Amino acid sequence: MDINVKSLNKVYGNKAVVNIDTLTLRKGKIYGIIGPNGAGKSTLLRIMAGLEDATAGRMFYNESLLNDRILRNVTYMDQRPYLLRTSVFNNIAYPLKIRKYDKKTIENKTREIMREFKIGDLSSQLATSLSGGESQKVALARALVFEPQLLFLDEPTANIDPNSIELIEKVILKRNREKGMTPIIITHNMAQAKRLCDEVIFMDEGKIIEFGESKQVILDPQKESTRKFLSIYAM
Repeated sequence: MDINVKSLNKVYGNKAVVNIDTLTLRKGKIYGIIGPNGAGKSTLLRIMAGLEDATAGRMFYNESLLNDRILRNVTYMDQRPYLLRTSVFNNIAYPLKIRKYDKKTIENKTREIMREFKIGDLSSQLATSLSGGESQKVALARALVFEPQLLFLDEPTANIDPNSIELIEKVILKRNREKGMTPIIITHNMAQAKRLCDEVIFMDEGKIIEFGESKQVILDPQKESTRKFLSIYAM
């Protein structure tokens, strides 16, 4: 689904951490959000995902305000995902259970996505005992098992091994191309943003400084603050 942001503002104390006049994200594209620490990236993502309220402004999802029907088609994954203290299988199956899928469908969908993430052998293992890369795979499998329309990811591949990064990117790209899912990803990995994202948003001090095709923004930024940031994170 499309997302349209209108005059969005989020204030903590006396500081505006998000201050965006307009922003439109189109269904079926992969978006990256880049910028320095404290730029407001995570706050914006959490507001979009319905996890935080804005101080002012509105956000429309296919011309509707956020509601329970939309939330059923939205998923969010943090950089340090919270896994339930139960088996890997039960963690991944959880979104299906709370959406009242029947037992056979839960079993089939959970087994299928575990095979896709190559974690079938972890089915009975306690999820909280996993390594960082394994935890990220389980968390993303849980986020995707019910086939959401919107996928919000806050640095989903930070501090994990290259093979896990490659697999996670492959799964995200497959869902986008085959299911029309719209992923919105915060990343500090500029190479990842360039190869995975269709368009990139550069944020600083709560504002959108630059927004356009990923290669354009990353390889030929038009704003001085974007150039300074990218010089630090040069590939």
